[in-house]
Amino acid sequence: MPQRTPQSGLFAAPDAPKTTGDWISAHCDGGARGNPGPAGFGVYVQSHEGMVLAELSEFIGFKTNNVAEYSGLLAALDFALQNGHPRLRVVSDSELMVKQIQGKYKVASPDLRPLFDEAKRRIAKLEGFQIEHALRAKNKHADRLANLAMDRGMGKKTAATPYPNAEKPIKGFVKDGVVHLLEGSLPDGVFVTVQRAKQD
Repeated sequence: MPQRTPQSGLFAAPDAPKTTGDWISAHCDGGARGNPGPAGFGVYVQSHEGMVLAELSEFIGFKTNNVAEYSGLLAALDFALQNGHPRLRVVSDSELMVKQIQGKYKVASPDLRPLFDEAKRRIAKLEGFQIEHALRAKNKHADRLANLAMDRGMGKKTAATPYPNAEKPIKGFVKDGVVHLLEGSLPDGVFVTVQRAKQD
C-alpha cells in the first residue's frame, strides 16, 4: 500500500519493519460531530516493542459514530495485511463494535452490516486477531487522530503532529555530526529540527 503524505492522514515510520510474526497493536477510534455529521477515524499502530509503526487519520464524510468506528477497524486491518503483520491486537473504546466483532452482539444496522462483513473477511486472512474494549482515557492517541481528521474535513486549520508531544522541545547536543538526546527517545522515522542553544 503506497504511503500517503501527512496531509492525507497517514504518518508512518519509513523504516518500519516488514513481514514479522510478532503481534502488533492498533488503537482505533472514530467519531462524528452531529451523529450523523462530519466523521473521521484515527488509528495508532505500534510494534510489540512499542515502536510507532503508523498513525492513520482520515475524514470519511457525513457518517455516524459507529460507521467511523468500523472505518478505523478496517484501516487497521488493511495496514496489517498490506504491511506483512499477520497478528493484530485491536483496542477500541466502541463497546458496540468490539462486542459485535466478538459475536456477543448482533449486527442489526443495515449501515454497519457490510462493514462488519468486510472486517470479518480481513480478520480471516490474519494468523492471529484479538480485539478488546478500553475506556476513552486509554485510547487518547487514536482519539487525537480521529479529531484531527474531523477538523480537516470541517476546514479547521490544525497543526497535525505525527507523534505525541512532537511540539515539546527535547534537549540534546551534537557531537561529530550525531545528535545525542539528554533524556527520552524518539521512534524511528521521526524528523527533527536542531537549533543552536542561546549563549548567555
